[in-house]
Amino acid sequence: MKVTVGVSGGIAAYKSAELVRALQKQACDVHVAMTAAAQRFVQPLTFAALTGHKVLTSLWTEPEAGANSQLLSPIEHIDAAISTDALVVAPATADILARFAHGLADDFLTTTYLATTAPVTVAPAMNGNMWRHPATQANLATLRARGVTIVEPQSGYLACGMTGDGRMAAIDSIVEAVLAPLRFRNDMSGETVLITAGGTREALDPVRFLGNRSSGKMGYALAEAAQRRGARVILISAPTALQPPSGCEIVPVTTTGEMRAAVLARLPEASLIIKAAAVADYRPRIREEQKMKRTGPLTIDFEPTEDILAEVAARKTPGVLVIGFAAETENAIAHGRDKLLRKGADAIVLNDVSREGIGFDSDRNAATFLTRNTAIDMPEMTKRELAHRILDEVLVLRRPRLVLAEAGVESAAQ
Repeated sequence: MKVTVGVSGGIAAYKSAELVRALQKQACDVHVAMTAAAQRFVQPLTFAALTGHKVLTSLWTEPEAGANSQLLSPIEHIDAAISTDALVVAPATADILARFAHGLADDFLTTTYLATTAPVTVAPAMNGNMWRHPATQANLATLRARGVTIVEPQSGYLACGMTGDGRMAAIDSIVEAVLAPLRFRNDMSGETVLITAGGTREALDPVRFLGNRSSGKMGYALAEAAQRRGARVILISAPTALQPPSGCEIVPVTTTGEMRAAVLARLPEASLIIKAAAVADYRPRIREEQKMKRTGPLTIDFEPTEDILAEVAARKTPGVLVIGFAAETENAIAHGRDKLLRKGADAIVLNDVSREGIGFDSDRNAATFLTRNTAIDMPEMTKRELAHRILDEVLVLRRPRLVLAEAGVESAAQ
């Protein structure tokens, strides 16, 4: 998970280094943006050393020696705004709060704030009189109304020599506020999750293939969610138009046979397998070596592809969970439960793809999480939200085994 830490020009800027470290301990990929005033208190090199990333300080990219200064460079603040999962500004001075509240954007941090749709958290730090001033309180009210989370300052000894409100909140409190809206928790640490995504393609000839409507969005959302929750993620992906989630190991494949080979090769590493890919059930028995010409009616002989889910379920070792997906257009529950039993999976995520506005190509989805004994309804939500709901239920399946293992009892399910 990528978190951008904004640092503005207050004496508490030195505490931002502690915030960076605390977020990194929660498996966050931390990037830092600094105002010009912040650089008077802490050098960008400090944050570059801590994060391993370039510190974002200016809207303007300095051309390299000999480079044409008129050449366009990437608009970094837009890229930063789009790619970040959360923005936290600590310390947030009275000035930066006013700029945010009034939409003033003349540096990297303020333009990033206006451009991002990610959750925003601010941790104010300033003189007590400045904190209590009606202008500051009005700006805070405006930001709250826009959905910004305010981590209010503590009372204590201030740099100006006064004692009172205005001391930046404790680092743990800021971290908790940043992660809360993301439903982030480091509860999959130690898991290696193998996820398949996208739709496989089976070639008819050099220019045509048999495929399906899968966008890969659900599988990619699961990979991103598992990585955010501390898991190591191996994402075996058929072709998609999606940007791969950061922090995941990507294994590109095209055909069902290639996906099977990749899955079986990495199977010994995985403690959890989620088969979210839309795998072709059939392929042409003969692939034409040259482009087929239109000559009239055409008959193509098909043969079944490999059943990857059933093979993985049969090969899994004790303690490993296998979760499959089923896309159905009629009698969804009956067909989903039949697939669960035939394949030998631990659970099936059932999608009724006959419903309008969800599933294929959509950013929204709904599902039923089927096990041998339960059917848990997951109503319509974003695919990112659904990914976390699915992982929540997977961890419920995991817990009985962990409890039994701790007690020295072998699980009957294994």
